[in-house]
Amino acid sequence: MKKATDTLYTASPSMFKNHPLFFILCILLIPYLVGLLLLAIWWLQCKSTFLTITSQTVTLRKGLLSKHINEIRHRDIKNIQIHQSLLDRIFRVGRIGLSTAGQSDIEILVSGLPEPYRIKTLLESSIVN
Repeated sequence: MKKATDTLYTASPSMFKNHPLFFILCILLIPYLVGLLLLAIWWLQCKSTFLTITSQTVTLRKGLLSKHINEIRHRDIKNIQIHQSLLDRIFRVGRIGLSTAGQSDIEILVSGLPEPYRIKTLLESSIVN
């Protein structure tokens, strides 16, 4: 039997796979130091964002100095949205959106997560159980 603390999935957004053209632009701008600054800020944003799926909850944690945490119980999830552009499909990343009946908007939205359909399958199997 799964416990509430059983972690099924944890990921941060990918940098290159999420925005390959912006990544290449930043690399080209490194000689002007602008690219290095943009890459550093982007890397910090990606590495300070985590989506964690346990056997009972989905938690989005954002922030390095200040923190924003949003948690949804699996039984409350009413809508799972996945968006993938052509490049996203090639690189196997996507945007995941989760909402509940209690809110009119998407409560958790994360771009650039690897294997978005795996996340959807994990959530659907947890919601049913």
